[in-house]
Amino acid sequence: MLRSLYDWTMELATRAGARWALAVVSFIESSVFPIPPDVLLIPMVLAERARAWGFAAIATVSSVLGGIAGYAIGLFLFDAIGMPLLEFYGYADKFGDFAERYNSYGAWVVFIAGVTPFPYKVITIASGATGLSVPIFIAASIAARGLRFFIVAGLLYWFGPAIRSFIEKYLGLLTILFVILLVGGFALVKYVL
Repeated sequence: MLRSLYDWTMELATRAGARWALAVVSFIESSVFPIPPDVLLIPMVLAERARAWGFAAIATVSSVLGGIAGYAIGLFLFDAIGMPLLEFYGYADKFGDFAERYNSYGAWVVFIAGVTPFPYKVITIASGATGLSVPIFIAASIAARGLRFFIVAGLLYWFGPAIRSFIEKYLGLLTILFVILLVGGFALVKYVL
């Protein structure tokens, strides 16, 4: 089943609408969706290596725009949803301290979350909720998401056939590793923040 899903994704990556799908997934992943754009970016670059840089640019721009949407969710919905929850659990008075500490290191927090498997959407929403400077948020997002997607595209561009063979040989193991990283990222959010 996993192999047929992989083959279907590789075939989908060559279709005309694949770029739009990558843009949509990159956008919504930055604010609400749990699946990272890499699941489309990787097969798209492997299928059409000559377009690797264009695919990375699409993922970067869409992800940053989605991050801005996540920031807006945190900014505009925090008072209506977040603050009542904090008050209910008795943490409302501690949020100011958290926001101050968060904003002291905000650029680094956004950058680290944007490059790693850590759920970026959590940081985009937290950045809006704490009022992190918008220019700092956008600059850190561009740097982080650009670095991440261009490194992935570059590695696949330079080592495409070898990496494709590796992926096809170890698809099951790589899928398990991906799920562990995804679940680990959410666990990190739950127990660290």
